[in-house]
Amino acid sequence: MFLPTTISELKRLGWDYLDVIIVSGDTYIDSSYSGIAVIGKVLLNEGYRVGIIAQPDLDSDKDILRLGEPRLFWGVSSGCVDSMIANYTSLNKKRLSDDFTPGGMNTKRPDRALIVYSNLIKRYFKNTVPIVLGGIEASLRRIAHYDAWDNKIRRPILFDAKADILIYGMGERAVIELAKRLKNRQGYRDLRGIAYIAKREEILNFNQYVVLPSFEEVSSNREEFKRMFFLFYNNNEFPAGRGLIQQVGNRFLVQNPPSIPLSTLELDRIYNLNYERDVHPYYKKNGKVKALETIRFSITTHRGCSGDCAFCAISIHQGRQIISRSEDSILQEVFDVVNHPEFNGIISDVGGPTANMYGMECLQKQKPCTNRSCIYPKICPSFNISHKKQLDLLRKIRNVKSKSGKNIRAFVASGIRHDLILADVDYGKIFLEEVLKYHTSGQMKIAPEHTEDRILRLMKKPGNKILVEFKKIFDRINQKLDEKKFLTYYFIAAYPGCTIRDMERMRDFVNKELRLKPEQIQIFTPSPSTFSTLMYYLEEDPFTGEKIFVEKGLKGKKKQKAVITG
Repeated sequence: MFLPTTISELKRLGWDYLDVIIVSGDTYIDSSYSGIAVIGKVLLNEGYRVGIIAQPDLDSDKDILRLGEPRLFWGVSSGCVDSMIANYTSLNKKRLSDDFTPGGMNTKRPDRALIVYSNLIKRYFKNTVPIVLGGIEASLRRIAHYDAWDNKIRRPILFDAKADILIYGMGERAVIELAKRLKNRQGYRDLRGIAYIAKREEILNFNQYVVLPSFEEVSSNREEFKRMFFLFYNNNEFPAGRGLIQQVGNRFLVQNPPSIPLSTLELDRIYNLNYERDVHPYYKKNGKVKALETIRFSITTHRGCSGDCAFCAISIHQGRQIISRSEDSILQEVFDVVNHPEFNGIISDVGGPTANMYGMECLQKQKPCTNRSCIYPKICPSFNISHKKQLDLLRKIRNVKSKSGKNIRAFVASGIRHDLILADVDYGKIFLEEVLKYHTSGQMKIAPEHTEDRILRLMKKPGNKILVEFKKIFDRINQKLDEKKFLTYYFIAAYPGCTIRDMERMRDFVNKELRLKPEQIQIFTPSPSTFSTLMYYLEEDPFTGEKIFVEKGLKGKKKQKAVITG
């Protein structure tokens, strides 16, 4: 079932109130790829009544008053991405289109959506139930952070939004327990995975928490900002992560220790809930939602990414630990997709943040770990690299028949980590060959990001020799299979440390070694709370203290991209 969005839907369900109302910057797609749908369905499965208000009108009360006031809390999310990244290009131009808005025009999602939506709720509901922030914008902005759009250090988002609670990371466990505590009128401030604002007298006994430099200190002292970031980053994951405290004026942000990751069984239950795989009819009537084309018949196999690339927010939000679904759960979803009335015979993607990390895990994952890099600059001995589980899974998916008795096509469209294929001596090449033969529509995506080893080191990405070796293996397999498949390479221009000369070397390398003119070139965007944004702000390598060139001018950024694209 769809979660209700109107009073008439509540009446059809026989509900006269809601426990939770979720307000979102994305339209409501009832899919496991949508965070608001997942959280809403998880709470519904626990017996709570949940409604959704997607992309509410900001100039009137017609949307925010539509479902009344919830009994337990408001949930507020910007959507699948940070609202500033959703609204602006890397050259700070307003995006005209939005794949998560009916009709495709970027007219519905406000800048700094968490702040705007929280204020909208407070405008029409005085002294309301708690406002709870969640999603990736909340995760990345939960402590003091550098904001490239304002070019300054901003306060933790709870202070600017004037909200009550923030759930960071993948929030299912925390939101279930929070709803239970609020329903039973119990205290919630000891819950893992949440942050809140406290007075000085309320934190006197928090001896096990790490005290971060204050907002005022990090705003005026770059060394203190760097020290804060390392403390924050090193306490981001269970089981090593400790609670954090940061002073802002005369109040304090309290971030409790991270949530315990879900087990495979718990993840299975979430992904096997009944999702409609469609846009809610209330919003669908307003136009086509482009994102639905990609996610409707896609299947998530796992969460997390052990790559920990310096520019990527996944390690902050989902974590480095890989949590894989069981084979049975994934195959059950495949059968559900095949039986969907609008299924066209093609599963768009079987993957995760990095497609080929399914079934890989840390053998010491229940023990505190001080090694922040599972696979870079070298593979940790405790990280189990094997493509066997994913090979077995894909082989079983290939045997599933459509309703007409024909074989289905299931593509691996998520990015492939090419260094892992080389590192897996037993199954890497077999995996690559089978993916090319059966699970690639025409192009295989990989993301080397750059070709200069100095820049790759700053990105925490493998060196260019690995890329060249992978390309040779890919070509040999392609020739053997007599397939006309291609590699699509993603590269970044104007990354911290990168100069025009570095881009020229990349152009020459790509022409000589890869024999192509790359088209997938993006200009670096400093998203909050990543190491690359720390480099951008400090203009130094935070690991060595070495000063680096950082291109911050729009003309210079365009020039770097133009070296490759012409």
